[in-house]
Amino acid sequence: MRKETYDVTGMTCSSCVRHVEKAVEKQPGVKKVTVNLLKNSMVVDYDENKLNQAEIEHAVSDAGYGARLRSKNADLTKDTEENSAQKEYESYKRRLIWSVIFTVPLIYLSMGHMLGWPLPFFFLGTTNAITFAFTQFLLLLPVVYLNRSYFINGFKSLFKGTPNMDSLVALGASAALVYGIFTIYKIGIGLGFLDFKSVSAHVMNLYFESAGTILTLITLGKTLEAKAKGKTTDAISKLLNLTPKMARVLRDNQEKNVPVEEVKKDDVVIVKAGESIPVDGVIISGSASIDESALTGESLPVDKKEGDKAIGATINRNGYFKMRVTKTGDETVLAQIVKLVDEATSSKAPIANLADRVSGVFVPIVIGIAFIAAIIWLLLGSTFEFALSIGISVLVISCPCALGLATPTAIMVGTGQGAINGILFKSAKALETTHELQTIVFDKTGTITEGKPVVTNIFPLQNTENDLLQIAASLESLSEHPLAQAITTSAKEKNLSFLEVEKFTQVAGQGIRGIIDGKKILAGNLKMMNENQIETTSANFLDNSPNGGKTTLYFAQDNRLIGIIRVADVIKDTSKEAIEELNQMGLQTIMLTGDNETTARSIAKKAGIRNVIAEILPADKEHEIQKLQNQGQKVAMVGDGINDAPALARADVGIAIGAGTDIAIDSADVVLMKSQLTEVSTAIRLSKATIKNIKENLFWAFIYNIIGIPIAAGIFYPAFGFKLSPMIGALAMSFSSVFVVTNALRLRFFSARHSNHKN
Repeated sequence: MRKETYDVTGMTCSSCVRHVEKAVEKQPGVKKVTVNLLKNSMVVDYDENKLNQAEIEHAVSDAGYGARLRSKNADLTKDTEENSAQKEYESYKRRLIWSVIFTVPLIYLSMGHMLGWPLPFFFLGTTNAITFAFTQFLLLLPVVYLNRSYFINGFKSLFKGTPNMDSLVALGASAALVYGIFTIYKIGIGLGFLDFKSVSAHVMNLYFESAGTILTLITLGKTLEAKAKGKTTDAISKLLNLTPKMARVLRDNQEKNVPVEEVKKDDVVIVKAGESIPVDGVIISGSASIDESALTGESLPVDKKEGDKAIGATINRNGYFKMRVTKTGDETVLAQIVKLVDEATSSKAPIANLADRVSGVFVPIVIGIAFIAAIIWLLLGSTFEFALSIGISVLVISCPCALGLATPTAIMVGTGQGAINGILFKSAKALETTHELQTIVFDKTGTITEGKPVVTNIFPLQNTENDLLQIAASLESLSEHPLAQAITTSAKEKNLSFLEVEKFTQVAGQGIRGIIDGKKILAGNLKMMNENQIETTSANFLDNSPNGGKTTLYFAQDNRLIGIIRVADVIKDTSKEAIEELNQMGLQTIMLTGDNETTARSIAKKAGIRNVIAEILPADKEHEIQKLQNQGQKVAMVGDGINDAPALARADVGIAIGAGTDIAIDSADVVLMKSQLTEVSTAIRLSKATIKNIKENLFWAFIYNIIGIPIAAGIFYPAFGFKLSPMIGALAMSFSSVFVVTNALRLRFFSARHSNHKN
């Protein structure tokens, strides 16, 4: 199977989206098609043995639209969503300016004599009627030409049996234009036969200004819409703009500034204070305080030293270092983030299917309503001009732009805000499903806890804590065991020097031994102490508190116990706060771990988790998730994305911790860049805010058409004498789309608060 992204041209509304999807879905070998109106893009999953690129593009072309395979590097080049949106905005802006230049005098001329505005004498009076009418026609022609795309796309789609928004605009404007030309002939004939009464009647029924105003107002709405749509790509744009254009590379022992595109894997890059890191790598010398806020959302700079990873597009706030390049181009963390955000905004949320189903039949129904309304008014004895205005009003007010923009704009802004806050939703479906969660299941190690042991207690029987730690660390520094690393790290943090060790030996299943300053040192578990007949009862008086999941290490010198050190995998600083937030939100929290029951319950108690499932194999985690789902629960699994992969895949929403080290965890639906559990509640709140926004958009889009169409059809005219003119209908239609996009942009104000909030 192959997955490709295409740029699609000619789409104007949600009915266009449905037509393109149907056209491609009919092709052999197509598994899935997702079309995005906001981004004018299409993602196709298909069997390359049954279908190829040319056939997909041809299918779209046959449907009345255009398609072109997107460049693989488009996201990291000038061909970004931001530039595309800017180009679209500039194009509409130019069209609008020139349309206004011709429409304003057209309106002035057509309505000036009725409002008492001053007009040249050759436009006034019945004898000048042909000059008056024909000048309006000439002023309208540039407006029609400038906005010819509505007619080209609209009639093309109409003749192919797939009418869209442009079809409605084209029909409405064409009806006004054709009737205006017909009226010019009637005026000419009237003047020829000196029938001045007929001439006066027809001069009052020119609709050139309606056609021009409709086209100009539709373009005004499109211009405002394009400008607003450009703001929805801010998240990706901000990330892309972080990457420096040049990199300082060490080649032939000389510093050289080269374009970042020329940096290769294993190159040595130099980064000075205040500079952005150009690519991903590992620090090989020096140290720095690096601002990673743009990628992780973490406000405080992170101290980095030799051996630590440096991520491209982050900023070196203080320090100087050299790094060996590990990833460039599309492999960098930034590129992966952009890819994930782009895929999420290109995908379709289940809630969008409602709009798609409606829009698929909406335009043909509207065209039918327009004709029926016009005919009914004619049958009721109204003038042809009145019936025509009714039909045009229905056509232009019913354009389903707002319906098509309701979901993708909110999804775009929502996923963008997630990226800004260090939360990556890998699909629109994940963003939607997250708000429905009822149970959150957590892995223990590396998720709730730090994932590495640290020294928690030091109990010396002789001398001071530092004396015991120095002896212990000196011996443990020669060991590769994780518990040994915890002790040596603790000693380094206290700036303790390591003593020289002789005759170092590892004892399987027990510990290690060696000689320091001529004294025999033993370090290990209780079994080692018992094997060497070392009295350990004195250790019971050192700490009477429960073990709490800690590992106790015993240290002896010349066959006498000198103290114990306790080591444990401690919970993260934010874990307790995160669990409390989820509990306050009414969610069930469960810890799922293969660790022993005692340790698991101790960690769960400290974190505030109410339910514990312990001593299970990684393969059984997936089964536990399924059991919860069988009980009717919507379940999220939060884990590190490696050992928990089956459970992450099984859960309704898989949430991966540790994004900085593995940004593209395939089995997860959501990736937390900051590796902090507080972002779980943030993700849920963002999902709720986005779905609420989508529902608001869909409500206004539907209610607008439900109310607008009957009014445009003249339902209130018999009782109240009220009807919508085609111009007002065009204005209302344009601003309904702008309203929906603007409402979606409110999500940009979403904040990642983590305490004292109500949901």
